[in-house]
Amino acid sequence: MANDSQTSARAYWADQMEQGYELVQKIMAFDVQECGEGFASLPDAVAADGVEIQFSTSKIAGELDRVFYIRENLVRDVLAIGREMNERGWILKVEDGYRSLAMQKQLGSKAELFDAILKKCIWEVGGVIPPVELVFRRGSVLIANVPKVGTHMSGSAIDISVFRRDDGTEVWRGNPYLEMSERTPMRSPFVEPEFVQNRLAITAVMESHGFMHFPFEFWHYNKGDALGHILTGNPAPGKYGPVHWDPATNQVVAVENSSNPLRPLPEIEKEIAAAVERAKAREQL
Repeated sequence: MANDSQTSARAYWADQMEQGYELVQKIMAFDVQECGEGFASLPDAVAADGVEIQFSTSKIAGELDRVFYIRENLVRDVLAIGREMNERGWILKVEDGYRSLAMQKQLGSKAELFDAILKKCIWEVGGVIPPVELVFRRGSVLIANVPKVGTHMSGSAIDISVFRRDDGTEVWRGNPYLEMSERTPMRSPFVEPEFVQNRLAITAVMESHGFMHFPFEFWHYNKGDALGHILTGNPAPGKYGPVHWDPATNQVVAVENSSNPLRPLPEIEKEIAAAVERAKAREQL
């Protein structure tokens, strides 16, 4: 039975990741006409509004501070989401907001996350080192490697968790933020039904305010970009694309060559070799 379960889990993982990669290709082909809208601080807006929303205090991609800024016209939606969650006895926790291209690239290369994705790819192919192309495809779904695909780089996405106001416990979704496994997709059959229901209840609140869920991660929501338009069936061009943002002037500049990968195949091949060496070193400890 254990072998059957593993076979089923591997098949589901592979199928979901391939579906995710197909969605990535749709995003790549979707028209975006960057509107040039600036950014606003979510913590500042929360403080002025009085809504109870939390923000992650952890670092990203090593020792970089998380940037809790998103496009100006999306801030009121997040505040409205926070108020609705408060009324339900919940507290929205924003885990992540805007990421620069440099931050996104560092995140994709971060040993902890890259090793987790590689480990799943090794598991998927039966215990051998997978082709670099497979790691590229899987990583493209779980940690965007192309600016046009990565809605955090557009300032149009937030990653979230949710907690209860009365006792501070998490509204459990089966796993904590982040998770890289067959349990990661929103409706994974490998997650206990009660926790899938929690995911979907949270998603209903988010989507009632236009923040659509990325089907292959249970924590990611975005609005107004190519992915958001695809998920809602909106044929109009997305208005938020990947941008370079200057915090001093609040000016944005559209990323050129936004379909080029941040980490091309030769770079990922080197990362695979480094991950294998890390694994060998751990075995020797």
